[in-house]
Amino acid sequence: MEDKTNQEEKYELATFAGGCFWCMVKPFHQWDGVIKVLSGYTGGHTENPTYKEVCSDTTGHYEAVQITYDPSIISYKEILEVFWEQIDPTDPGGQFGDRGSSYQTAIFYHTEEQKKQAEDSKKELEESKRFSGSIVTPILPAQKFWPAEEYHQDYYQKNPSHYKMYSIGSGRVGFIEKHWRDKKKA
Repeated sequence: MEDKTNQEEKYELATFAGGCFWCMVKPFHQWDGVIKVLSGYTGGHTENPTYKEVCSDTTGHYEAVQITYDPSIISYKEILEVFWEQIDPTDPGGQFGDRGSSYQTAIFYHTEEQKKQAEDSKKELEESKRFSGSIVTPILPAQKFWPAEEYHQDYYQKNPSHYKMYSIGSGRVGFIEKHWRDKKKA
Protein backbone atom coordinates (compact mmCIF):
# COMPACT_ATOMS: atom_id res chain seq x y z
CA MET A 1 0.00 0.00 0.00
CA GLU A 2 2.81 2.38 0.82
CA ASP A 3 4.35 1.89 -2.63
CA LYS A 4 1.09 2.98 -4.27
CA THR A 5 0.93 6.09 -2.09
CA ASN A 6 4.54 6.94 -2.92
CA GLN A 7 3.80 6.46 -6.63
CA GLU A 8 0.66 8.60 -6.48
CA GLU A 9 2.68 11.39 -4.86
CA LYS A 10 4.77 11.50 -8.04
CA TYR A 11 1.70 12.12 -10.20
CA GLU A 12 0.74 15.61 -11.33
CA LEU A 13 -2.45 17.24 -12.57
CA ALA A 14 -3.13 19.11 -15.79
CA THR A 15 -6.49 20.80 -16.38
CA PHE A 16 -7.80 22.01 -19.73
CA ALA A 17 -11.03 23.32 -21.19
CA GLY A 18 -11.32 22.42 -24.85
CA GLY A 19 -15.00 22.66 -25.67
CA CYS A 20 -17.08 19.54 -25.23
CA PHE A 21 -15.30 17.37 -22.67
CA TRP A 22 -16.45 14.18 -24.44
CA CYS A 23 -13.97 14.96 -27.21
CA MET A 24 -11.10 15.85 -24.89
CA VAL A 25 -10.74 12.52 -23.08
CA LYS A 26 -9.74 10.07 -25.83
CA PRO A 27 -6.75 12.07 -27.13
CA PHE A 28 -5.12 12.00 -23.68
CA HIS A 29 -6.02 8.38 -22.89
CA GLN A 30 -3.85 7.30 -25.81
CA TRP A 31 -0.58 8.37 -24.17
CA ASP A 32 1.66 6.34 -21.90
CA GLY A 33 2.01 8.06 -18.55
CA VAL A 34 -1.56 9.37 -18.49
CA ILE A 35 -3.10 7.70 -15.45
CA LYS A 36 -6.62 9.13 -15.55
CA VAL A 37 -8.69 11.66 -17.49
CA LEU A 38 -11.73 12.99 -15.65
CA SER A 39 -14.48 15.08 -17.28
CA GLY A 40 -15.83 17.91 -15.18
CA TYR A 41 -16.38 21.58 -14.58
CA THR A 42 -14.06 24.34 -13.36
CA GLY A 43 -13.55 28.08 -13.32
CA GLY A 44 -16.99 29.10 -12.13
CA HIS A 45 -18.80 30.23 -9.02
CA THR A 46 -21.42 27.49 -8.50
CA GLU A 47 -20.67 24.73 -6.01
CA ASN A 48 -20.98 21.19 -7.41
CA PRO A 49 -22.70 22.24 -10.66
CA THR A 50 -24.70 19.91 -12.87
CA TYR A 51 -24.29 19.51 -16.61
CA LYS A 52 -27.60 21.30 -17.19
CA GLU A 53 -26.52 24.23 -15.01
CA VAL A 54 -23.14 24.54 -16.74
CA CYS A 55 -24.73 24.40 -20.21
CA SER A 56 -27.04 27.27 -19.19
CA ASP A 57 -23.93 29.52 -19.11
CA THR A 58 -24.97 30.88 -15.69
CA THR A 59 -22.37 29.15 -13.48
CA GLY A 60 -19.20 30.60 -14.97
CA HIS A 61 -17.80 27.07 -15.36
CA TYR A 62 -16.02 25.62 -18.34
CA GLU A 63 -16.48 22.02 -19.45
CA ALA A 64 -13.00 20.68 -18.75
CA VAL A 65 -10.84 17.63 -18.31
CA GLN A 66 -8.44 16.98 -15.46
CA ILE A 67 -5.55 14.70 -16.32
CA THR A 68 -3.56 12.77 -13.75
CA TYR A 69 -0.19 11.92 -15.25
CA ASP A 70 3.23 10.57 -14.37
CA PRO A 71 5.80 13.25 -15.29
CA SER A 72 8.56 10.63 -15.39
CA ILE A 73 6.79 9.15 -18.45
CA ILE A 74 5.06 12.10 -20.14
CA SER A 75 5.97 15.74 -19.64
CA TYR A 76 3.64 18.66 -19.15
CA LYS A 77 5.02 20.10 -22.40
CA GLU A 78 3.90 16.97 -24.25
CA ILE A 79 0.48 17.18 -22.62
CA LEU A 80 0.21 20.81 -23.73
CA GLU A 81 0.97 19.73 -27.31
CA VAL A 82 -1.85 17.17 -27.16
CA PHE A 83 -4.20 19.88 -25.87
CA TRP A 84 -3.39 22.41 -28.60
CA GLU A 85 -3.94 19.76 -31.27
CA GLN A 86 -7.55 19.16 -30.12
CA ILE A 87 -8.92 22.71 -30.22
CA ASP A 88 -9.40 25.83 -32.30
CA PRO A 89 -7.36 28.22 -30.14
CA THR A 90 -8.50 31.21 -32.21
CA ASP A 91 -12.22 30.89 -31.38
CA PRO A 92 -13.35 33.00 -28.38
CA GLY A 93 -17.01 31.92 -28.60
CA GLY A 94 -16.80 28.19 -27.96
CA GLN A 95 -15.58 25.21 -29.92
CA PHE A 96 -16.86 23.97 -33.26
CA GLY A 97 -20.62 23.28 -33.05
CA ASP A 98 -20.74 24.12 -29.33
CA ARG A 99 -21.17 27.81 -28.55
CA GLY A 100 -21.15 29.70 -25.27
CA SER A 101 -18.82 30.38 -22.38
CA SER A 102 -18.94 26.82 -21.02
CA TYR A 103 -17.38 25.62 -24.29
CA GLN A 104 -14.53 28.14 -24.44
CA THR A 105 -10.93 26.98 -24.22
CA ALA A 106 -8.54 27.55 -21.32
CA ILE A 107 -5.42 26.16 -19.72
CA PHE A 108 -5.67 25.96 -15.92
CA TYR A 109 -2.19 25.82 -14.39
CA HIS A 110 -1.51 24.12 -11.06
CA THR A 111 2.03 25.44 -10.53
CA GLU A 112 4.11 28.43 -11.59
CA GLU A 113 6.19 26.05 -13.75
CA GLN A 114 3.04 24.91 -15.57
CA LYS A 115 2.08 28.56 -16.08
CA LYS A 116 5.48 29.31 -17.62
CA GLN A 117 5.37 26.26 -19.88
CA ALA A 118 1.80 27.08 -20.96
CA GLU A 119 2.76 30.68 -21.76
CA ASP A 120 5.82 29.48 -23.71
CA SER A 121 3.77 26.94 -25.69
CA LYS A 122 1.09 29.54 -26.48
CA LYS A 123 3.73 31.97 -27.72
CA GLU A 124 5.36 29.24 -29.80
CA LEU A 125 2.01 28.32 -31.38
CA GLU A 126 1.26 31.99 -32.11
CA GLU A 127 4.67 32.45 -33.74
CA SER A 128 4.27 29.28 -35.83
CA LYS A 129 1.53 30.99 -37.90
CA ARG A 130 -0.27 27.63 -38.08
CA PHE A 131 -3.51 29.59 -37.57
CA SER A 132 -4.47 32.79 -39.36
CA GLY A 133 -6.09 34.31 -36.25
CA SER A 134 -4.63 35.16 -32.87
CA ILE A 135 -4.42 32.52 -30.15
CA VAL A 136 -7.12 33.55 -27.64
CA THR A 137 -7.00 30.60 -25.22
CA PRO A 138 -6.42 32.08 -21.75
CA ILE A 139 -4.01 30.68 -19.17
CA LEU A 140 -5.67 30.79 -15.76
CA PRO A 141 -4.90 29.57 -12.23
CA ALA A 142 -6.49 26.20 -11.46
CA GLN A 143 -9.64 26.31 -9.37
CA LYS A 144 -11.81 23.68 -7.73
CA PHE A 145 -12.59 20.91 -10.22
CA TRP A 146 -16.02 19.31 -10.01
CA PRO A 147 -16.29 15.87 -11.65
CA ALA A 148 -19.12 15.59 -14.17
CA GLU A 149 -21.90 13.08 -13.84
CA GLU A 150 -20.88 9.45 -14.35
CA TYR A 151 -22.54 9.13 -17.76
CA HIS A 152 -20.10 11.77 -19.10
CA GLN A 153 -16.98 9.90 -17.93
CA ASP A 154 -15.11 8.09 -20.74
CA TYR A 155 -18.03 8.86 -23.06
CA TYR A 156 -16.14 7.76 -26.16
CA GLN A 157 -15.89 4.24 -24.70
CA LYS A 158 -19.47 4.01 -23.42
CA ASN A 159 -21.11 5.44 -26.57
CA PRO A 160 -18.64 4.93 -29.43
CA SER A 161 -21.04 5.43 -32.35
CA HIS A 162 -22.61 8.60 -30.90
CA TYR A 163 -19.17 9.93 -29.97
CA LYS A 164 -17.87 9.35 -33.52
CA MET A 165 -20.91 11.03 -35.12
CA TYR A 166 -20.65 13.97 -32.71
CA SER A 167 -16.91 14.52 -33.16
CA ILE A 168 -17.28 14.48 -36.94
CA GLY A 169 -20.59 16.38 -37.08
CA SER A 170 -19.39 19.15 -34.77
CA GLY A 171 -16.53 19.94 -37.16
CA ARG A 172 -13.80 18.99 -34.69
CA VAL A 173 -12.37 16.06 -36.68
CA GLY A 174 -12.18 18.04 -39.93
CA PHE A 175 -10.57 21.02 -38.21
CA ILE A 176 -7.91 18.87 -36.57
CA GLU A 177 -7.18 17.08 -39.83
CA LYS A 178 -6.85 20.38 -41.72
CA HIS A 179 -4.63 22.13 -39.20
CA TRP A 180 -2.50 19.24 -37.92
CA ARG A 181 -2.28 16.94 -40.97
CA ASP A 182 1.46 17.55 -41.32
CA LYS A 183 2.12 16.55 -37.72
CA LYS A 184 -0.11 13.45 -37.85
CA LYS A 185 1.90 12.11 -40.81
CA ALA A 186 5.25 12.78 -39.17
